[in-house]
Amino acid sequence: MDAAVFIVSAVIVLSGAFGVLLARNPVHAALFLVQSVFGVAVLFLLLDATFLAAVQVIVYAGAIVILFLFVIMLLGVDRAEDLDVEPIAGQRPLAVVIGAGILGTTLSALLVAVGGPTGAPATNAPLGDAGDNAQRLGEALFTDHVFAVELTALLLTVAVVGAVVLVRRLAGPLQPLPVAAAAPETQGEADTPDEGEGA
Repeated sequence: MDAAVFIVSAVIVLSGAFGVLLARNPVHAALFLVQSVFGVAVLFLLLDATFLAAVQVIVYAGAIVILFLFVIMLLGVDRAEDLDVEPIAGQRPLAVVIGAGILGTTLSALLVAVGGPTGAPATNAPLGDAGDNAQRLGEALFTDHVFAVELTALLLTVAVVGAVVLVRRLAGPLQPLPVAAAAPETQGEADTPDEGEGA
């Protein structure tokens, strides 16, 4: 049963990752990212890491991806664009070179790692009870690291405000609504004094 759930979750994660890479619409790419996040959460559940699974869904799918969608909608990049035109010359070959370098570095680190890529010697240490992980993490975040938590909240707030300011600057100043669409009855009342003045 575990093997079947693992295979299905792996297919979901990989198909979502390929969807992020191949989707031409940024909104569709963000939704494929949500699919991958949920698949990873199921994999965490298979490992009995319930807290990590909850964080994966709440933080990544519920906050980070939604923030991506807000930025996509605010900046208007969900419209169809010509992906064949490169705004920066040579960025695709450079991305291929950097990706190959990162892949080679990762494979080299796995091959020369002490104990092999599985980390078998490190699994001999006794494991404690994982039931109070959430309580310990909460106490650590809001006592020893409360400054970092508040600074992160401030940083996210500044990012959202900056996105709104950027959209306002790109779109130009706000234009008033047309008089006919805003208040048709007001327009009729405004015409009455003009008729009296003409008389």
